[in-house]
Amino acid sequence: MKPPSFYIFISILIFNTLLHAYAQAPVNNQIKPQDALLSDYKYPYPVKVFQQTWQNQPISLAYMDVPDYGKRAQRGTVLLLHGKNFSGAYWEDTIDALSRLGYRVVAPDQIGFGKSSKPLRQYTLHSMSADTKALLDHLRITEVAVVGHSMGGMLAVRFALMYPQVAQKLALINPIGLEDWKRVVPYEPLQKAIAREQAQTPESIQRYMSNAYFAGEWQARYTHLLGIQAGWTLGPDAAHMGMIDALTSEMVFTQPVLYEFSDLKVPTLLIIGTRDRTAIGRNRAPAALQSSLGRYDQLGRQAAEAIPNAKLVELTNVGHIPQYEAFPAYFDALSHFLQKENLHSARGKPNKHAGK
Repeated sequence: MKPPSFYIFISILIFNTLLHAYAQAPVNNQIKPQDALLSDYKYPYPVKVFQQTWQNQPISLAYMDVPDYGKRAQRGTVLLLHGKNFSGAYWEDTIDALSRLGYRVVAPDQIGFGKSSKPLRQYTLHSMSADTKALLDHLRITEVAVVGHSMGGMLAVRFALMYPQVAQKLALINPIGLEDWKRVVPYEPLQKAIAREQAQTPESIQRYMSNAYFAGEWQARYTHLLGIQAGWTLGPDAAHMGMIDALTSEMVFTQPVLYEFSDLKVPTLLIIGTRDRTAIGRNRAPAALQSSLGRYDQLGRQAAEAIPNAKLVELTNVGHIPQYEAFPAYFDALSHFLQKENLHSARGKPNKHAGK
């Protein structure tokens, strides 16, 4: 008769084998086709819709508005701004943890993303900031701590610059736009960008995420991060979403915010996974410069120097998505920053020590 430890070992071996097989299975078989509004994509919290008008056309901004759990005094509101390849849904763990700490959390899908409308128009960080401010006005929220990841980091900076009376604190999680790619990367004409985006497949998106975000170390648990972008390539609105992706990529490429870092007036936290090498258009840059782009181990420090009143937290051997890859370390830094001062009393404190 075999000892119990033998059967435990066999069970673990079988589980790991199945997990590895799932991770290696064709990603096409793991992705569900999605329409433009993600009608069949489940979000972790109820999704509401804020109706607006653009050029006499109705558009809808989807958002989650999650109250605190009521176990503590209400600490204020945190606004979460998602990255380009994501939506508000991937903030699930952050929303849950913040809510338990006593924060109200608002997580919108920007126009052109997630479950929000996808009009064919020029996209700008300014218009997204204005849309977000309109949503906060609709919810009667006058003060927030703004947390932005990736493209959402660029948007968070723009929002804080446009509405300094609303943004009390600013947390940037591996924001893109810490360098100006258009100075060294040739512009890609929009029609060419659309064709490239429309040629995307679940496999190509997985390769990009694996190399840029996770240094090639793909794990089965990352697969659900593909659900939106990869699902769109298989869905009925794939051609339309290719155009939207090209338009929003052009926005990111042509609208850097780093030249205005010195104008930020709020306490700012940078949480940087130093393994990240994300750089829009790297493959179009001169070969000699490609390896120098997206160096977050350097860019985070440069941004912290440029932003007044900034604190930098570096996460070693962590990639582009710290809130997913290294949640405990990421949230420890974020929660300490948010709780250092009550959101309602953040203003008027000495800038030199804010957030430290």
